[in-house]
Amino acid sequence: MNLANLDLNLLVALRALLEERNVTKAGLRVGLSQPAMSAALARLRRHFADELLVRQGNRYELTPLGIALRAPVANAHAVLERLFTSRADFNPATEQRDFTLLSSDYAIAVFGARLARVLHEEAPGVRLHFRHVPPDTVESPETVLSGVDGLLMPHGVISGLPAVELYRDEWVCLVSAGHPEIGERVTLDDLARLPWVVYQRTFDAPVTRQLTMLGLEPHVEVSVQNFQLLPSLVAGTRRVALVQQRLAHLLRDLAPVRALPCPFEAVPLQEALWWHPVHTHDAAHSWLRETAARVAAELPDPPATGASGRA
Repeated sequence: MNLANLDLNLLVALRALLEERNVTKAGLRVGLSQPAMSAALARLRRHFADELLVRQGNRYELTPLGIALRAPVANAHAVLERLFTSRADFNPATEQRDFTLLSSDYAIAVFGARLARVLHEEAPGVRLHFRHVPPDTVESPETVLSGVDGLLMPHGVISGLPAVELYRDEWVCLVSAGHPEIGERVTLDDLARLPWVVYQRTFDAPVTRQLTMLGLEPHVEVSVQNFQLLPSLVAGTRRVALVQQRLAHLLRDLAPVRALPCPFEAVPLQEALWWHPVHTHDAAHSWLRETAARVAAELPDPPATGASGRA
């Protein structure tokens, strides 16, 4: 297949057809007449040797190939759109730009809020959008990143893509301030015996995998999709949770809990900003990465976790 022989305008038509599943609506979406969109559909059918859209009653449904093409077509469209909007220079003080970052609530609270403040001060025309990390990130990170500007995620989850280092964080054990069975420290026996609250998507907390290597299988009583909910679900209970030290410090007044050192050598968290290679030489994106690295370098170190310190 010679890419030079393909009409890339068909990509726009294909995406509209697959998402609208209606020739007339797809044409309106991309500014083509109904006959022109019908002609584009005919060309696409010949190219793929598949109907793509088939009539069922008074509506059209996608063929199996049409269904399979929806995600890669959307990603290809996003890559090309970002590629052809790349600029050789970027003036943050005067230009307009949208940036979309995938992130957990932890990274937004610890780092993203500071980044947003700096952008507010230095780049008034920049709009920053945070979205949740989709569940297929681990299996297909390059595909996921093709449609956004970056991903805030620690090392040890994905690899093989460019990244800029941001900051380091440690793990602490979170227990209720009046926990009846925990004194000045937490032991491995405590972690094995007590019920747990965990972040539901464990790939965002690789330290939990380390526990299994130590032969400890946490008894999970509650799981949640938000790191910042952990203190409230620990307070007033026998439960224990692992939480990032920087976040524990930010949430220290949210609930009556204590942050205690881990009873094992928990692997530190090294947060990074990952991006798709298509963004590497874009001036606006380079500015965003440099700004992110600068903001991360100015993050204050959290106070040391004492044996009986509040979170």
